Amino acid sequence: MGKGSKERRVPVSEPTIDAIKLWMKVRREVVVESDPISDVVALFVNSRGKRLGTRDVRRILDARSLAPTHPHALRHTFATHLLDNGADLRAVQELLGHSDVATTQRYTHVSKERLKSVYGVSHPRA
Repeated sequence: MGKGSKERRVPVSEPTIDAIKLWMKVRREVVVESDPISDVVALFVNSRGKRLGTRDVRRILDARSLAPTHPHALRHTFATHLLDNGADLRAVQELLGHSDVATTQRYTHVSKERLKSVYGVSHPRA
């Protein structure tokens, strides 16, 4: 669930599905459930057996990043890569779950800057 209690859907590749299936086979051996009564099981949990929160994700990212970052940067990077590689703005809007295309358009600024940069380096008359 996302901001505003919106349900978020995440497209995944076949290799990702295979990896999740492998994880689910061993998950019960390495994860101690903190709430055995709950009928909702989180795919990924923290060391206490509770579902990962935004702080947990931030700690994981910071431990693996060259510079401190934020989980929202993943959404931003995802959108920017899609737009940089020719994805339709409406498709990106749908993938991000934005109700207004204007919200998605803020990512086009970065893509326009990238386009200018590529044009300046690549075009013989730039």
